[in-house]
Amino acid sequence: MNTHATFDLERLTAVNAVQAARLLREVRDARIAGRQPRVGPRPVIDASWDRMLAGGVDPEHDFRSGMLSTDEIERRRQSSPLRHILPVLREGLLSVADVAQHIMVVADAEGRLLWREGNKSVLRMADGHGFEIGADWRESIVGTNGIGTPLVARRPVQVFSAEHFVLTHHRWTCTGAPITDPRDGRLLGVVDISGPLDTMHPATLALVGSVAKLAEARLREEHVTALGRLRSVAAPVLARIGGRAVAVDTHGWTAAVTGMPPVDRLTLPKSLADGHAWVPALGMCAVAPLAGGWLLRLDDGGAGAAGRDEAVADVATRVVVDVSGAHRWTVTVTGSAGCWTHELSPRHAELLYLLAVHRAGRTAAGLAADLFGDSARTVTVRAELSRVRRYLGGLLAHRPYRFHEDADVDLVLPEDASRLLPHSLAPAVLRARAAAEP
Repeated sequence: MNTHATFDLERLTAVNAVQAARLLREVRDARIAGRQPRVGPRPVIDASWDRMLAGGVDPEHDFRSGMLSTDEIERRRQSSPLRHILPVLREGLLSVADVAQHIMVVADAEGRLLWREGNKSVLRMADGHGFEIGADWRESIVGTNGIGTPLVARRPVQVFSAEHFVLTHHRWTCTGAPITDPRDGRLLGVVDISGPLDTMHPATLALVGSVAKLAEARLREEHVTALGRLRSVAAPVLARIGGRAVAVDTHGWTAAVTGMPPVDRLTLPKSLADGHAWVPALGMCAVAPLAGGWLLRLDDGGAGAAGRDEAVADVATRVVVDVSGAHRWTVTVTGSAGCWTHELSPRHAELLYLLAVHRAGRTAAGLAADLFGDSARTVTVRAELSRVRRYLGGLLAHRPYRFHEDADVDLVLPEDASRLLPHSLAPAVLRARAAAEP
């Protein structure tokens, strides 16, 4: 959409929130009708509205999805790492929320509301608005909002009045920030501050984003503490072992090693049990459980690191790069020794998509041009590919960068190729999307 100006949320709401809401309503109505508005919505809102229009979300009425049962809510609460950071979220947001006539809401990665606290009168208003514990607030259900939109955008988002795609939400302002697990980058959920539209303040976006980062830092501290406990358990065991061995937690993070250079993290098979298993980048290992993790003893009967990389390529013969989802992408490796899946970060999803498309390989300069439109950014590309090699090992060759020629590589794309990697601004991805548009 080509417009001469973009809606300046901070400036206009500071002058008159009611007038700003009225102007936004005009912008939204024009967008839905396919007309050119006087000003364009903010890019993050425009992208969300595109998704809503493409998905057929009703702009006048939201769809009430089935509420979770009490038992299911409790099950999700107990299994979610978010429960460990509730004190951080409460300390950072609740006092501000109550004074500002807001409520704090915490939702899981599926957009289900699991916790809700704050101003009592606003809580009562939220009840009539469907903003209840157990409700589903994904974009595809209720349109652009402070829960579902940050889940897709993977960054803090403020949604004011008619920036909500669905009319019934226009009396609200919502600000949400995603929270990720520092151990594996997995999206855990969203923390959101919501209230009546006249309580909107632009500084809320920075506040919510900062508190979300503090919560992630608390999770990181807890992980470091857990690794320390595992290290104290593993140290006497490793001291008695001859040969090479490593103690890792259940996410593959290294607590201690012996007889080999230390690595930060290993990709573990999806199912690990006492016995033997093929571990990417290590080879065949004897596996034994430890309190809080696993002890992996390497089979030293084979060659060194280069030989192990070749063995990975021999055994793991099929690679599936799945970029069909809107915000979850994976690489799955299958061979005679088993199958394992690794969830990809947005950048790694872009890289492996490009390598799956260009089976003959791409130079670092070529990938830099594909990703950034700047062939000089090779240092960034090489650093990211070094991280990819930590879990793909010998399946990823270089000079040029490519999948091993003996690997059978499948690329799974979305049914609508114009929705490929919707987060991505990489020139190569943008070209692929444009080519798929009718």
